[in-house]
Amino acid sequence: MSNRRARVSRITEDEINDLILKLQALLPDSSSRSHNSMVSASKIVKETCNYLKKLHKEVDDLSERLSQLLASGAITSTNADAISSLLRQ
Repeated sequence: MSNRRARVSRITEDEINDLILKLQALLPDSSSRSHNSMVSASKIVKETCNYLKKLHKEVDDLSERLSQLLASGAITSTNADAISSLLRQ
């Protein structure tokens, strides 16, 4: 039974290649690359991980800056409500 499950749950090489191409398309520098250029799957995964780390850092930095602005009173309560509403979406 477990052998049957292993065969059913295996992902094909074509599916992996398709997923790698989709990941590559999400990366900001991918538009400058030709779709025909050969880039290793491991490089795409590494670039994706680095890009996600960069995005997380940007979110953290923006959250910290927003907290500072809210704490300093530089943002009015009306603006704070609008920002809170946007963040909840």
